Amino acid sequence: MVLIAAAVCTKNGKVILSRQFVEMTKARIEGLLAAFPKLMTAGKQHTYVETDSVRYVYQPMEKLYMLLITTKASNILEDLETLRLFSKVIPEYSHSLDEKEIVENAFNLIFAFDEIVALGYRESVNLAQIKTFVEMDSHEEKVYQAVRQTQEREARQKMREKAKELQRQRMEASKRGGPSLGSIGGRSGGFSSDSFGSSGVSSSSGGSSATIGITSIDVDTKSKTAVKPTSRNALKLGGKSKDVDSFVDQLKSEGEKIANLAPAAPTGGSSAAASASAAAKAAISADIHKESVHLKIEDKLVVRLGRDGGVQQFENSGLLTLRITDEAYGRILLKLSPNHTQGLQLQTHPNVDKELFKSRTTIGLKNLGKPFPLNTDVGVLKWRFVSQDESAIPLTINCWPSDNGEGGCDVNIEYELEAQQLELQDVAIVIPLPMNVQPSVAEYDGTYNYDSRKHVLQWHIPIIDAANKSGSMEFSCSASIPGDFFPLQVSFVSKTPYAGVVAQDVVQVDSETAVKYSSESILFVEKYEIV
Repeated sequence: MVLIAAAVCTKNGKVILSRQFVEMTKARIEGLLAAFPKLMTAGKQHTYVETDSVRYVYQPMEKLYMLLITTKASNILEDLETLRLFSKVIPEYSHSLDEKEIVENAFNLIFAFDEIVALGYRESVNLAQIKTFVEMDSHEEKVYQAVRQTQEREARQKMREKAKELQRQRMEASKRGGPSLGSIGGRSGGFSSDSFGSSGVSSSSGGSSATIGITSIDVDTKSKTAVKPTSRNALKLGGKSKDVDSFVDQLKSEGEKIANLAPAAPTGGSSAAASASAAAKAAISADIHKESVHLKIEDKLVVRLGRDGGVQQFENSGLLTLRITDEAYGRILLKLSPNHTQGLQLQTHPNVDKELFKSRTTIGLKNLGKPFPLNTDVGVLKWRFVSQDESAIPLTINCWPSDNGEGGCDVNIEYELEAQQLELQDVAIVIPLPMNVQPSVAEYDGTYNYDSRKHVLQWHIPIIDAANKSGSMEFSCSASIPGDFFPLQVSFVSKTPYAGVVAQDVVQVDSETAVKYSSESILFVEKYEIV
């Protein structure tokens, strides 16, 4: 059997679809197909017709013909069996036997024809095998796509981490107002190589002012004495921005869409939550009146919760920094409350007397005759707390999307404050949404905002405390599935420390006279998500 071509045509002879299986000119195939309607005669019951060179085997299908063109030497019985298989294939991929449906599914039909015949000869396949072969996925393609998606996800994650690091450094620099020209090139105040400036304590906030290197200062070349106002890009912190810029440029060259790294223009749900938290954190710090001895206690949370419950990650880390602006109070002892969180891992600065801290929970230098550095934020104590216990979670979020039976979802979200000693401020819950689908919000506490550009619903609650510890929101979305609403991003700040590290008193070393001091405590979120 040699099958020259298979075609689907109308009763009038118009060819809708044709597939050629042997090497032959287009004009020759068109001539054979054009001759078929002229050979048809009314009143005959045959399903084939012959010419001097070829045989036409056909089967009526409502207003269409399924036509095979074979050589005259082929076996007519095999031709008829092959014709029946072709006739079964067409309804599998075309819901109705009309010209429009055949054209719309032409490629699927051609793929199926190729599975039946190869190089003019019938393949030993049945209808089920043809469907399997046509629909079969490429394992290699799936592996390639999975690897590429993983690489893109890792690149985006690195970019976000770099952006967050740069943003935190910029915020710290803006809080301190930047150093003066007189401090460029070195530190004032008699720091030795074993002092706090070269210590191993590192944090996004503590001790950073002692290690910031100024690499770009704009000076008015006309006056030689006046300094231009520092612009947003005038400070480059420790060379980090160069690495970030080169990393971002590399991603841009690979076709990634890169968001602006400036803190004032966040993009995406997580960036919006981080920006809101950073702004609230800066506002809290700005309201503090600072004495000559000022303490700053920072608690940072990294939380990852499962949508069905369970703690995937919980980490609380913190830093206590000390800033002294009066030389008279350089030699002091800082007494802390022993009532901190159970299981908290504490670590003092190498220059702090560890035995004094262990026995009396008091921070003082090993050499009591030496003062603390002046006009510098010095990190003296840091801590870390890791847990898998759900009781450690300060704020629980329950997101419950359900199919509404109309191709969309009804979503119920509720929050509850578990750590009732905390007062959370400027709480933002960012919910991802399907693209170009606006939610219909029915009930909510607080306020909300739909960002159509970022495709997120931002839910804001000003304060969550013991008197206002729970709330909920209900909304619906069309054209969505439950997985579209994860991961949720949460941000908030609080003036109450999570770990319970609190100063009790500050006294001078020699006389143990009480020293007037100010303190500020802030709890903020680096990452808080429900996945």
